[in-house]
Amino acid sequence: MCAKTKVYFGSIQQGHDAVFASLGAKMDKIIELLDFSTIEKGDKVAIKMHLGFQDGYQTVPVFFVRHVAKAVKDAGGWPFVTDNPTAVYNAVDRGYTAETCGCPIIPVSGVKDGDIHAIEVGYRNVESLDMGGVMHDADALIDLTHVKGHHCCCYGGAIKNIALGGYAATSRWHKIHGVEHSIPYWNSEKCSPEHAQALVKACPYNGLRYDEEKHRLTIVLPNCRNANCLECLEADKDVGCLEIKPEFFAAFQELMAIATKQVLETFDENKRFFLNYALQITPACDCLGMAQPIVVPEIGVLASRDIVAVEMATLDLIKEAGLIERAIPPYFKHTNPDPAKVLHPFQRLWGLMKNPYMVVEFAEQQGLGTREYKLVEVLSPEKTAKMKPPKHVYERQPSFY
Repeated sequence: MCAKTKVYFGSIQQGHDAVFASLGAKMDKIIELLDFSTIEKGDKVAIKMHLGFQDGYQTVPVFFVRHVAKAVKDAGGWPFVTDNPTAVYNAVDRGYTAETCGCPIIPVSGVKDGDIHAIEVGYRNVESLDMGGVMHDADALIDLTHVKGHHCCCYGGAIKNIALGGYAATSRWHKIHGVEHSIPYWNSEKCSPEHAQALVKACPYNGLRYDEEKHRLTIVLPNCRNANCLECLEADKDVGCLEIKPEFFAAFQELMAIATKQVLETFDENKRFFLNYALQITPACDCLGMAQPIVVPEIGVLASRDIVAVEMATLDLIKEAGLIERAIPPYFKHTNPDPAKVLHPFQRLWGLMKNPYMVVEFAEQQGLGTREYKLVEVLSPEKTAKMKPPKHVYERQPSFY
């Protein structure tokens, strides 16, 4: 039987209104337990993040980024934050700068998305992917992830942060997003142009596109609510030219696991660290570029050297926390299709076929870790409630007061 991997957990809940019980203190303890001492002096340490987009500020707070960067420097490494070129260029709009982060911010694939390394994949319709040069060349990796829902894979965590964010835009948007089209889903011979237009109109989420000139119907995977909706199949029942298959969504998740493996293999196993921030948990990805409702109660911070274990633990805690029903946006017209069925909260939002645990299973199959974990809570509310609080002193540092 495989040994359980430790996943360190700091809860958002605290047992005292004192700094020693706060999430910041828990974060420092988690970093201590993760043990950055395997980072060697002079190592270039990539802190892979999603820095948000436009008005999408609900990412990892810069407060925590700075704590991580300092810990890397204390270990002798040279940290830098990295993400796609666009997010890096406008990161200042959301408060991320070299000064606030405590380290430089560098595009993962160069300023024009051209610093890349072609990686052979050979999965379905994807022969290769262009890995960002930073991911290929850095000495150590800290995967710093804001946890949220996701249109395509239901859940965006540590694996998605690397699988999509670690590659150039052409691979991200035209290969990983697009692998589902390797599976047939539409019979053009059965479908007239008029019927195709009717199918497009039947989808309340703009999940179908029709090119009349090429007579081609395309499923837009991010928009499809699959088994939570299926209004397109209802409109197609007398013709039978369209299918919605679980394989579409599984292919996307499996390719994410494969892409993540390719990135992780460029780093020594002792120089890979994974931190998931289950804070401000939104229904969709940070790529949306706007503030979103918080649909799952805030949970805290989870960390491990095993990406599979930390993802599994994060998903389990989200499942335990459940949805904040009143916070679900009205544009989710089809949610909770079967209240009696045990489903993950993100499945209730994004569809039965989008199982968030799939990517973890695929990652385990790729040899990236184990789903068997032991949750180790640090500075629990129960523990800090019994600790003697210090005397409250406000404005302890120099001020103009």
